[in-house]
Amino acid sequence: MPPTTKKAGRRRTLRQILGGVRRRTRRAVGTVRRVWRRSLQLQVVTSTLVISMTVVAVLGAFLFQEINESVVNGRARAAMNEALSDRTQILAALAQKQPEDSKAGEAGKKQPPDPLDQVLNAIAGVSENAPRLRYDLLVLNPHEPGRSRAIGNVNPADIPLQLSEYLDRDVKRQKFDHPYSWLTTIPVKGEPRPTLATGVVISVPGETGVQNYELYHFFPLTQEVEMLTSVRQLLVVVGVGLVLLLAAIAYLVARQVVTPVRLARQAAERLASGKLDERLKVRGEDDLARLATSFNEMAANLALKIHQLEELSQVQRQFVSDVSHELRTPLTTVRMAADLLYDAREDFDPMASRSAELMQAQLERFESMLADLLEISRYDAGAATLDLDSTDVRDVVLRAIADSEALAERHSTRFELRLPSEPCMAEIDSRRVERILRNLLFNAIEHGEGKEIVVSVGADRDSVAVAVRDHGVGLKPGEDNMVFDRFWRADPSRARTIGGTGLGLAISREDATLHGGWLQAWGQPGDGSQFRLTLPRAAGLDLKGSPLSLVPPEVEMRRTWRGHMTPVLTPATGDLHDE
Repeated sequence: MPPTTKKAGRRRTLRQILGGVRRRTRRAVGTVRRVWRRSLQLQVVTSTLVISMTVVAVLGAFLFQEINESVVNGRARAAMNEALSDRTQILAALAQKQPEDSKAGEAGKKQPPDPLDQVLNAIAGVSENAPRLRYDLLVLNPHEPGRSRAIGNVNPADIPLQLSEYLDRDVKRQKFDHPYSWLTTIPVKGEPRPTLATGVVISVPGETGVQNYELYHFFPLTQEVEMLTSVRQLLVVVGVGLVLLLAAIAYLVARQVVTPVRLARQAAERLASGKLDERLKVRGEDDLARLATSFNEMAANLALKIHQLEELSQVQRQFVSDVSHELRTPLTTVRMAADLLYDAREDFDPMASRSAELMQAQLERFESMLADLLEISRYDAGAATLDLDSTDVRDVVLRAIADSEALAERHSTRFELRLPSEPCMAEIDSRRVERILRNLLFNAIEHGEGKEIVVSVGADRDSVAVAVRDHGVGLKPGEDNMVFDRFWRADPSRARTIGGTGLGLAISREDATLHGGWLQAWGQPGDGSQFRLTLPRAAGLDLKGSPLSLVPPEVEMRRTWRGHMTPVLTPATGDLHDE
């Protein structure tokens, strides 16, 4: 295998691994975000935990800082006092007049001890009565390094540079009684040791002039550091315990509050699903108990109102059904008499002849309304059934257009058909689907203002669709749902031109729902409207989409060209579906 192919394969494998990691990360983040949004108890506990951690951290840092400063400042004050005490002793020892070397160097006589060594031995605890030294000491003579002395494991290299600069500045200013301190670290046996270094100038007048000594003390802070470490650990342990305690308290409090709310939410969901006997248990007399009582009262009143509405609706449906059936017999008699008068209208005078024609037209409209009312009553009673058969939807569309051509000619309207070349087979009730299409075509003719009506048919693997597009007055925002209501009219002042009953679109929606399909509307003032019927190819199949767009393609292209987003449209069935 060539090297380039191997490298490409490795890069492709790496991209796949990274892609899998990103997908898992996104899923995990989405799960956490979903759990966070849905859990009020988790939000309360997490918020309390974060706030408690912040408060404890700030308070702990403040306390530790105060303790640290108190310990360090106390140790510094004690170190300063000891340093000044040693300075006094050393200054007194160095101020003693020493014998000259010529006089003291007589033959056979012993050299007298150096006063500096004597005082340092006293400070270091060489004598039995002297205390043991708890620090290191360095007496530095910058001009005569041979006269420098040190007690402990220190040397001039351990002197902090800032401290040495302070003493040099005091020498130049002839200021010899002000000590300085500096925190530093000194290596002891290969390990750094925190140390408080102090420095002060000792000025000793002599016969040959003034000699300046630099006195340095090195106080180890090992015990203080250990104590501060213990304090820090104690603060951390106490802070963590306090945070966990506050989180536990928040959890218990949130649970006491959230649990009744969760129970109320579950009861409300069951109540919304139709279980009207759902009630909450009332415990105590607090606000949550009063909430449960109010909820139970609301549920009881709601159940009562729904029961009353059901009874009223049942009475209304029964009334409409009974009236519709009872009107058929007298209507038949009136129809027979009207037919006789209509056939003999040529023998009447003009006014009587016109009256016979008007009576015939109104009887036809009354019969149509009575038929629609009977159909609506069947849907309300749940008695509507389908006579399914595998049918080519294109044939149903052609039959509906043929039934509508006479009306279209009277309104100077023509149809443009956009049919696929292949059959669009579906299991449908041809009579009901043809009635849906006739109602859509009649509605388009009435509101199309004589302009062209486009009828499109589309199909995919799972569904078939028919769209009826007019270029008339259109629909205002929100009317795409109301257009399917019974007896609803977009403009009440506008008279019906084709004698409709106001129930055609309502019955069409019921027919589409009975098939398990959608009947949806779109419209804009000035752009006309479009109604789309989507039906499953097989009975009982759930629809996932439609092969035709609800928004006309030319409108969609114009919006895209203008840079606008297409609004989300609510289907007439009340469900949201992707286009």
